[in-house]
Amino acid sequence: MDRLLKTLAMAYQYPSPGSTRALWEQVNDLPHSSSKTLLEHFLQSISELKLAEREELHTRTLDLTPLTAPNVGYAVYGEDYRRGRFMAELNSAYREWGIDCANEIPDHLIPVLRYLSVVEEPLPELLQLLQPALVQIHHTLKTLEPKNPYLWLIEATLEAVKPLTRSAVASVQSRQLPLAMGSLLRNLSFWKGGNE
Repeated sequence: MDRLLKTLAMAYQYPSPGSTRALWEQVNDLPHSSSKTLLEHFLQSISELKLAEREELHTRTLDLTPLTAPNVGYAVYGEDYRRGRFMAELNSAYREWGIDCANEIPDHLIPVLRYLSVVEEPLPELLQLLQPALVQIHHTLKTLEPKNPYLWLIEATLEAVKPLTRSAVASVQSRQLPLAMGSLLRNLSFWKGGNE
C-alpha cells in the first residue's frame, strides 16, 4: 500500500477537529520526497487557519467552483457522456478492491488516490487522464486564486502520481508510434516512389 497516496487522499477530506494534526502525523512518517515537501507547505499554510477558516477554504476551493473541484473526469471531459462511462468503470474497480468513496463521486481524488494506493495495475484510462486533469485543476485554481494553499496539495499530488502516469503515457505513445511512423513515411516523397 502506498502511504503517500493514502495520505494525499486524507488531505483532500473536509476539515474536522483534529484533522490537521492527524494529517501532520501521517506526513511526518513519510519518507523524504518532493511530494512530502509540497504537502508540508500545504499543511503549514492551513495550520495557521482556524477550523472555520479551513472549512470555508475547502468548500470555496474544492466544492463550490466546478473548475477547481478535484474530479478527474470532470476536469478532462466536463459533462460529456464519457465522464459517466469513466465513473462507471471506476465504481466497478472500487467494488472489486473494496474502496470506500467517502461520500464522494467516483472520479473525486479521495477515492481515486485510495484506489491507486492499493492496486498494482490501475485502470489505464485513469492513468491517462490523471495528470492532464491535475494540471488543468492547478492551472484554473492558480488563475483564480494564486495564493490558495490547495495549490501546494495539487502540486504534491502531481508529483506523487508522476511515476504512474509516466508509464501510462509511454504505453500509449509506444502503441501509437507505428501508426504515426506509417503516416510520416507515406507522406515523404521518396516513399511515394517519385521525385516530388
